[in-house]
Amino acid sequence: MRSASPGPPALGSDRETVVLVLEHWAIDEDEPARVESGTVVEILRSRIASMRLETWLTSSSGRLLAFVTNTERAMVILLEGEGDPGEHAVDPEAVGSSEGFVLSKGQHDAYPAEDTVPLSEAFGLVKHIVGTGSWPANAPRVIDR
Repeated sequence: MRSASPGPPALGSDRETVVLVLEHWAIDEDEPARVESGTVVEILRSRIASMRLETWLTSSSGRLLAFVTNTERAMVILLEGEGDPGEHAVDPEAVGSSEGFVLSKGQHDAYPAEDTVPLSEAFGLVKHIVGTGSWPANAPRVIDR
């Protein structure tokens, strides 16, 4: 006699199947170019070298990731979608202000230094977000919502 198939495991059981939906990111320009976590830092460095100091990435789920730099520090902002105030990386120990943030439309901005992070740290944050979809667990940030 053949035994009956046990069927799919019940949700919450030890045999629960989890399906991960991967989020893809692309630089938000006229012709969006998909980026991977392994290449995003190189792409950002290239854009900085050509003085494109503001970069917006859009995810396949509609989230937005902003990276704006003055070549020494950067503001990194993650938004759930258009109109969301989002959340941004912070450097709680920083004092003063950071100037020289040139936006794509030519606007020159300055931000409190605590609202920006050193460029190398910003690269790591963007790489992690593009690779995992979330902030690193130990990344200080402010939720602006």
